[in-house]
Amino acid sequence: MNPKYLTFILAFLLVICYSVLGYFFERQQFGILFLLYATAFVSTYYLIKTNGISSVYYFKIGLFFRIILLFSTPFLSQDFYRFIWDGRLIATGINPYGFLPNQIINSIATFPQAGILYEKMGSLSASHFSNYPPFNQFIFALAGVLTGKSILGSILVFRIVIILADIGIYYFGRKLLLALNQNPNKMFWYFLNPLVLIELTGNLHFEGVMLFFFVGSMYLLHQGKWKWAALVLGLSISTKLLPLLFLPLFFQKFGFKKSIVFYGIVIGINLIFFLPFLSPELIHNYSETIGLWFTNFEFNASIYYVIREIGFWITGYNVIHTTGKIIPILMILYLIYNAFFGKCKSTSDLLQNILIVLSVYFFTSTTVHPWYIINLVVIGVFTKFKFPIVWSFLIILSYFAYSNPEFKESIFLLIVEYSVVYGIFFYEITKKSNSNILTNPL
Repeated sequence: MNPKYLTFILAFLLVICYSVLGYFFERQQFGILFLLYATAFVSTYYLIKTNGISSVYYFKIGLFFRIILLFSTPFLSQDFYRFIWDGRLIATGINPYGFLPNQIINSIATFPQAGILYEKMGSLSASHFSNYPPFNQFIFALAGVLTGKSILGSILVFRIVIILADIGIYYFGRKLLLALNQNPNKMFWYFLNPLVLIELTGNLHFEGVMLFFFVGSMYLLHQGKWKWAALVLGLSISTKLLPLLFLPLFFQKFGFKKSIVFYGIVIGINLIFFLPFLSPELIHNYSETIGLWFTNFEFNASIYYVIREIGFWITGYNVIHTTGKIIPILMILYLIYNAFFGKCKSTSDLLQNILIVLSVYFFTSTTVHPWYIINLVVIGVFTKFKFPIVWSFLIILSYFAYSNPEFKESIFLLIVEYSVVYGIFFYEITKKSNSNILTNPL
């Protein structure tokens, strides 16, 4: 078949999938979700594999898919209500880190649509302090100032920022791939990935903004502009805290003296962004909320669920409060080991070790939401590993829990998801270890 005709057919199927998901779908409909997502994923795979189509054309297609979702309400997550809440708090002069929504819902009568936002964010979010870093809060505040009376208006502000970040990831990602002597069209495994489109543009998660700064930082680092790279990496951490996990891996690349300056810039940028929110309660409230992710929340885990079942068998109760404290300590020790004994001197070495470390982190986490895997997809583009792409498909199985009124996960689907992911992960390592997969670029 003519490549242009095939591309048109595949793009048309994708338009249908994203249109239905964006405007005619509810997350309880898992069967429909899986059918549409599987169709979108297979169509995207063959779209990328089609020869004779220019990269500019592919970029326009990816941008068009995002425009389709522009006016949709997020359909798989309600987190955006909390984003809007925090932004409007800032716009009215209230520190989002200082109060629980439960504490102030009855004292902010002048807060536009406060009741709707409070109800829609859910009881879990309403009973916890905000855990979103300061640069993220500035984006929320931008929406609060520009569209303080319109939920759809705030959604549009968030979505435009996220789409611009995706374009930035695509731009700097291609430049970095070229600098690493790799095919720049590998970026389409990110830019056209259905998980990226659904969870970032569709559901308004800000991993894309964080990853824009991260990819930009890695490009600057590869160009030898390491101080600018530190500044931009600081912005990445100030958007989402996840890149904190990577910091020890830079030590081997810079050595002791440069590392002090590098880490100093990263920490300094974050302190500057936290300054407007500084209060006596900030450190306590923020650290308490972050700690809950390790000791209270469970979703789509793998190794942790095995440990939990063993704990039930031995003790008769859920051991999350114990394991949630032990696992981070073991992760820190693993990071320290990699910082001193891993191969992180070249940009390729660094990226591939970041991918491994982040994968181990998710493998041992108590909570693995679908949009978390987007981090692996981006970093995996710069390596030989394929398992992040496979996981970006299988992660959709975790949404089965929302089809159950009791929010109950399927053990069978968890086994399917992780057996395939672990299988491919270890297969790629063992098969390609002789080719130095952890140290050599593609």
